[in-house]
Amino acid sequence: MNRRNIAYIARYNDRKYFPLVDNKLTTKMIAAEFDLAVPKLMATITAQHEVERIEEMLDGITKFVAKPAQGSGGKGILVVHDRDGEYFVKANGERIDLQELKRHLTNIISGLHSIGGRNDLAFIEEMVEIDDMFADYSFEGVPDIRLIVFQGIPIMGMLRLATRASDGKANLHQGAIGVGLDITTGEAIQAVQFNSIVESHPDTGARLENIKVPNWPALLRLASLCYDVTELGYLGCDIVIDKRYGPLILELNARPGLSIQIANNAGLVTRLRQIEAIPARRLRRMRIDNRVEYAMREFGNNKAVES
Repeated sequence: MNRRNIAYIARYNDRKYFPLVDNKLTTKMIAAEFDLAVPKLMATITAQHEVERIEEMLDGITKFVAKPAQGSGGKGILVVHDRDGEYFVKANGERIDLQELKRHLTNIISGLHSIGGRNDLAFIEEMVEIDDMFADYSFEGVPDIRLIVFQGIPIMGMLRLATRASDGKANLHQGAIGVGLDITTGEAIQAVQFNSIVESHPDTGARLENIKVPNWPALLRLASLCYDVTELGYLGCDIVIDKRYGPLILELNARPGLSIQIANNAGLVTRLRQIEAIPARRLRRMRIDNRVEYAMREFGNNKAVES
């Protein structure tokens, strides 16, 4: 992690661009500005008096996700799947009332879930509807795809699948499954939960080796575009595939974690060094399609396993 922080994050990520990704609401706005699809924004809550109006804001809305703008590690995210009278129904069937929802939003804006405990804002966005192909692979939650992008070139991918342990969230620290994805094909390499290899989803029983993400080159292209949008040389790009809208940018990360290496049974450093060896002039001249072609050619699972 120290090597990642010093040799790659500090070197290739100018701190002036961090606010573009550290604030999820800013990320949504920037992505939309560049015509990158994101989940629809429904409401923004910046102060307590707006929390008191949340019932009015959610009138007629049965499904939504409430998030802290500056949260990390999946903390503070509330997913509501349905309404049952005066109650809001979570993915696991738990019901919360309006006062509990207001309390959650108050905690968000007070900074309970934000990086460094700073005052924050909450936003509510449309809930992503899981694509049919993932229905058997994720438990009460929408899976997402994490792609590590270096100098605009996607170098490693992972599918994150919600479980009962993760409370329907695609967060590895909370118990979601990470499935390493072949960068050439989008096919599963191996799957891990709590850093241990698993072969089947613990809640649905589906065999994880059968996974293949559709339209894989298009997802690589979308991730590569995020480099041009943010100018961050070392970037984590999280994408969801919505049943109605297709691929959507969920969030971007200037400090993506390293668990993706375990899911892929491969290290990042060999791939990073290979790209660093490319002359800067050639890198600058590579168009997005060239970057994707390079990634698919050089970093597929048919290559020898890196240390």
